[in-house]
Amino acid sequence: MEEDLIFKKATLALGGGIKLPEGFEIPVRVSHSTSGPGAGGDSVAFSFHGMRVKKSVSYDRGEFELHERDDGSLYLTHQGEPFIDEIRFDPVVYHCPEQAFFTLDPRCSFGCAFCASPRLPAADYKGLTDEDIAKKCLDAYNEMHVVAVSLTSGVMDNDVDRTANRFISCIKAVKKVLPDIRIGIEPYAGSESQIKAFKDAGADEIKLNIQAATPEIFAKVCPDLDRENILRCLGHAVRYFGKGHVTSNIIYGMGETHEDLEKCMCQLCEIGVIPTVRSLRHNKYNGESLKKAIGEPAPVTPEEMVEVARIHKDVLSRYGMDTRTCKTMCLECGCCDLVPFRDL
Repeated sequence: MEEDLIFKKATLALGGGIKLPEGFEIPVRVSHSTSGPGAGGDSVAFSFHGMRVKKSVSYDRGEFELHERDDGSLYLTHQGEPFIDEIRFDPVVYHCPEQAFFTLDPRCSFGCAFCASPRLPAADYKGLTDEDIAKKCLDAYNEMHVVAVSLTSGVMDNDVDRTANRFISCIKAVKKVLPDIRIGIEPYAGSESQIKAFKDAGADEIKLNIQAATPEIFAKVCPDLDRENILRCLGHAVRYFGKGHVTSNIIYGMGETHEDLEKCMCQLCEIGVIPTVRSLRHNKYNGESLKKAIGEPAPVTPEEMVEVARIHKDVLSRYGMDTRTCKTMCLECGCCDLVPFRDL
């Protein structure tokens, strides 16, 4: 049963949208994301058997179809066949269930080929101030179950210092109204002093992304970034935030082998960083840039997602690490990936 559910989550996470019954009223707020795999789209979160996914929904079409029983319970079919016997909507706070996750600024000077955020329509830039975000966090905390606040951002005008200062001011604004809330951040950091300043401001966890499994792929998809400096900053981050509270994305599906992935995971674990292993998603915003950088990527299959997640879990176990030490951001949310020790 567990194996079947793991494969079903992978199928759902990588597949198309969910068609809703005619006249069905969505019981939760629809989320519009400006970061992550679903950037640029509207979606809702679902939970089933202890697992979570975020999916786009439509009344017109979908690879999956939601059905409602006479007693109000919900189930999913896939291409007309029974798929998930019981599923429910999971309310999103902001971007995530149980988290207020904000993008400070989706615009970015760096040209990472896979990132949809800076390629979104201008109307998607919400221009929230620190005070706006702090108020939204406080209101959400008073109205919903909120376990963390998480922050991410692009880097405007190649000004890493200015972006770092924005993280610091926003962390302080949130801590002023919610002094005990956990805060996770996903910045682009350029120096040890910035990382120390994030911690001193009140951040509890940090994600600095290595992005690609090999230096060669990194150079193609992130030509404006310095991979060696990211690795140095990850080492600094472990010293300030502690082992188990520093994470780093590795995106797979860009031409690397599973051996490449495992080697990169081990490299991160050796310095006390938890890899966040994420399958490549391509859409109308990043499709052209990905094609120019790495050619037409082959879609990640559910079978591959499950295999990579098992490699991920094995590597973490070898190094005595566990995703459950992370209480913010992607590993806590779990909607987009198979997360070791949570899903399998």
